[in-house]
Amino acid sequence: MPLRLPLFPLRFAPIPEKLPAMPMYPGETAALATAFLWMLSSLCWTAAGERVGSLAVNVIRLLIALPLLMLGLWLAQGAPVPLTAPPQIWLYLSLSGVFGFFVCDLFLFRSFLLIGPRLGMLILSLAPPLTALLGWLVLGEQLALLHWLGMGLTLAGVVGVILESPSAPANSGRRYVFTFRGGALAFLAAAGQAVAMVFAKMGLRTGISAMAATEIRLLAGLACFLVLLLVLRRYPLLFQAARDRRALGIITLGALAGPFLGVTLMMVAVRHIPTGLAQTFLALAPVMIIPFMRWLYKERVRWQAVAGAVLAFLGVALLFVK
Repeated sequence: MPLRLPLFPLRFAPIPEKLPAMPMYPGETAALATAFLWMLSSLCWTAAGERVGSLAVNVIRLLIALPLLMLGLWLAQGAPVPLTAPPQIWLYLSLSGVFGFFVCDLFLFRSFLLIGPRLGMLILSLAPPLTALLGWLVLGEQLALLHWLGMGLTLAGVVGVILESPSAPANSGRRYVFTFRGGALAFLAAAGQAVAMVFAKMGLRTGISAMAATEIRLLAGLACFLVLLLVLRRYPLLFQAARDRRALGIITLGALAGPFLGVTLMMVAVRHIPTGLAQTFLALAPVMIIPFMRWLYKERVRWQAVAGAVLAFLGVALLFVK
């Protein structure tokens, strides 16, 4: 057995007789925190993407998050990469990373630049009903009438917010409005997220840690982006974007909130609660983002938008009522 020496001479305090109690709802708490972190990261991706482009943001954020995950996994489990995980787990989690980090985020970040983070995140809230539908088709999960009603309410909420978005006034300096292209990209992102969650659930069933699962998913997504950069010959633009200090700072903040903390907490949520229920909590992100859009972008948010966002969340919640 190889000898493992500590990095530093540490003195450990005696273990107390009563350890702090674990949260009563670890999965729900992790999912709620993930929704807030995803909302924060979406604002970062939009701000940075307007400076250096969505493709550069996608790649740089993963390059920043990867060493953080490797360091965390090394400190927690003694190895920076989970090479001991079975090949089948690598396959499931890698597919989850391809659909989640690559397909979903590639379309979602582009939609942010076309329709803004509020509408983009709201359309992304279609991921829970899509996940439920995919589970029914692939895994044979039966949906009750109440679940179909939840899908209808979610779609109604999304359509209500889209129709509420007015045309940009002639004298406006900046305003995001709904476009078919931006909406289609956000919908494809929601579909990619649904597929990613199903594969992630399959990979997490073996007991692999949330951080290790996140790293495998991130490695697969990053590999896809590096190949795409090679095919498109966009590496010079990537290096140019990395020299933008302001954009790099924003991307770093988003990487901490999204791929590092947010996705890891999402894996914790998926481990403790059903996948669809985790997605239900994540659907709160469009509701959380409304006051930030008002504060940062001076976007006028009418009561119809708030009502539509709440209706979408209530519809998602109905999907997972037993």
